[in-house]
Amino acid sequence: MENSTSLTQHVQAPPEKVWSVITDIPGSAATLSGVQAVQLLTDGPYGEGTRWKETRKMLGRSETVEMWVAQADPPLSTTVKAVQGGADYSARFSLAPRGDGTDLTLTFGAEVTKPNAASRIMMALFGKLGMAATRKALAKDLSEIAAKAESL
Repeated sequence: MENSTSLTQHVQAPPEKVWSVITDIPGSAATLSGVQAVQLLTDGPYGEGTRWKETRKMLGRSETVEMWVAQADPPLSTTVKAVQGGADYSARFSLAPRGDGTDLTLTFGAEVTKPNAASRIMMALFGKLGMAATRKALAKDLSEIAAKAESL
């Protein structure tokens, strides 16, 4: 069972500036209003294998999730993954130069890895509601990333 969504935000900044914002894991709590805290688990620059714990408020409650960089192709794309509550999550950021700025596309997917009868019923009942809330949060993230990159 998989749910996915994709959103694009035009940013009035070159891909390198946008890249610097999306890969600034320690600074993400200051950039993204939905992120309450970040704890780096690995040392070194952003790249494949970088791991951290991120605490985010969503639907009125805080959740801490361990995340990692599964793919990084600076400054064109990166994929971040997480596993939480029987689901695999993936967020892919793609950066494409356009005009004097960058089209930043975020593709988010959630896949229930071992669906049972109860999880299938929950996904049928709440999947669309959950994805609507997720799209709203992702759109806000993109807007805040754009604002930060445009201020650099």
